[in-house]
Amino acid sequence: MKRISFLVFSLFLAFTTQAQDFALTQLESSPRHQEWQIINNGDKEIHSFIVYPEVSEKATVVIVIHENRGLTDWVRSFADQLAAEGYIAIAPDLLSDFSENFKKTSDFPVSDDARAAIYELKPDQVDKDLLAIQAYGQELSASNGKTAVIGFCWGGSTTFRFATKAFELEAAMVFYGTGPKEQADYTTIETPVYGFYGENDERVNSTIPDSKKMMEIVGKSYEYAIYDGVGHAFMRAADAPDADDNAKAAKKAAMIKIKEILK
Repeated sequence: MKRISFLVFSLFLAFTTQAQDFALTQLESSPRHQEWQIINNGDKEIHSFIVYPEVSEKATVVIVIHENRGLTDWVRSFADQLAAEGYIAIAPDLLSDFSENFKKTSDFPVSDDARAAIYELKPDQVDKDLLAIQAYGQELSASNGKTAVIGFCWGGSTTFRFATKAFELEAAMVFYGTGPKEQADYTTIETPVYGFYGENDERVNSTIPDSKKMMEIVGKSYEYAIYDGVGHAFMRAADAPDADDNAKAAKKAAMIKIKEILK
């Protein structure tokens, strides 16, 4: 039994390392300008990864909200992919200044520790941090002043909630995240919300009807798509070296939709 468990763990570790190596390779081979910036929210320092597109005109800023394991290499690689499409991508590390010992995601020994920390974050503080990121993006000299937000998993739910707090957003793009539970939260939404979901993700998908109903009650725009043959986190799965055809097709369709939304 111990031998089998060790084998399973070894295979999982090999897969994780392979996927991580792929994201790093993509980042390192990118021709686009990437930089780390400290963005301040009062006394708090938010470590943020920014990628600029190779364009001849000012660009829309897209805030990329990470999954529940913090600002991983895959999230940074997705920010670079957005920049390849012509957007300035800002991926803030929302675990910044978590504690004296953990100032950013990479300070946590393992991703499970980062995940546990994520669920200790206070939603109001996260929203304030994101508002600071939005303000920073609007003032960038290469920005056209427009901002949008996109998030995955925990970041998808955070994106939906951020839409209830932020103004002057072009769009909120929710990837396999849930909407707010209270009807009153929806009344302050001013931006269109777009949902991207996997067919095999009933935990999240079962919440879609309630979000749709509450958005309709307050007269807000909520469009969504459910992609066939994929589950939770299909965007990340599509970038894995051994990604299946369903994941690749779902990501391709989602990227086309993102560009339609932000055109």
